[in-house]
Amino acid sequence: METMVELQNLTKRFGPILAADRVSFSVGRGEVLGFLGPNGAGKSTTMKMVTCFLAPTAGTARVCGHDILSDSIAVRRTLGYLPEGAPAYPDMTPRSFLGFAAEVRGLRGAEKKKAVERAVELTSLQGVLGQPIDTLSKGFKRRVGLAQAILHDPEVLILDEPTDGLDPNQKHEVRQLINEMAGRKAIILSTHILEEVEAVCTRAVIIAAGRVIFDGTPEALEARSRWHNAVTLRLGRKSAPEAAEALKRLDGVGEVRVEDGPGDAERDVVVFTRNGKSIANEIADMARAKEWRVLEMRTERGRLDEVFRDLTASAKESPR
Repeated sequence: METMVELQNLTKRFGPILAADRVSFSVGRGEVLGFLGPNGAGKSTTMKMVTCFLAPTAGTARVCGHDILSDSIAVRRTLGYLPEGAPAYPDMTPRSFLGFAAEVRGLRGAEKKKAVERAVELTSLQGVLGQPIDTLSKGFKRRVGLAQAILHDPEVLILDEPTDGLDPNQKHEVRQLINEMAGRKAIILSTHILEEVEAVCTRAVIIAAGRVIFDGTPEALEARSRWHNAVTLRLGRKSAPEAAEALKRLDGVGEVRVEDGPGDAERDVVVFTRNGKSIANEIADMARAKEWRVLEMRTERGRLDEVFRDLTASAKESPR
């Protein structure tokens, strides 16, 4: 895989505050990297350094082979950037703002017109092109920012909270657009919405207290959850306790608990595995053999919010 972005010990201090602490990772063409972390973790600071908005205190990064310290103009040419909050000139319209951004990018004439039309179509801005940006909803402002980021069809996209403020339909459209672009670009997507990782990301990096504390696939992140491969059986209220006792004796079971179901006559029997390996087939075999009336059976992939909390809480407690 061709490496498009490479961070090498990027560090940023603001006086006594260490905002980014030797952050290192790389992103290849075709990857969508979910860059995660709690508020104040250093996500936006790291992105601002990679995009040359902030100079690092130490370390460096390379974008498409260009160093952010020695060749920052070339870096800016190769990437598209949606900053936090999607800033834009409030008295301009989306049409005039995108035209201005296109000219800054060196686009003129028919090339400029085509680029603006393409960005407008991809972000569904046709209905608000003539309105002042200041009068637009938060969601439309975000889409204007995304349109300027993709205007010049860059090889690298760095998006800081691209779906913040969007309604569910708009979120789906943006995620679909990211998936369509992903095969030919390197995309870094900062988000606090964990479902976004499952929806569009091929890899996840978690940062906390300025340090990288996880780098792997969403599946590897889910596998850290105690809910990974947990099985829930929905049974009748009377049969649930007996089933729970039987399931405790099954190989590979770590814990079994009975919870209230959606109805008064139903109970959920939740089976946690001892080592994270799937035991769904064994549970199904037992249910058939004992002729339990199973109303529903489902297997969990893992709960990212739980893993995220555990990882980031541990990072806060460890010394820097």
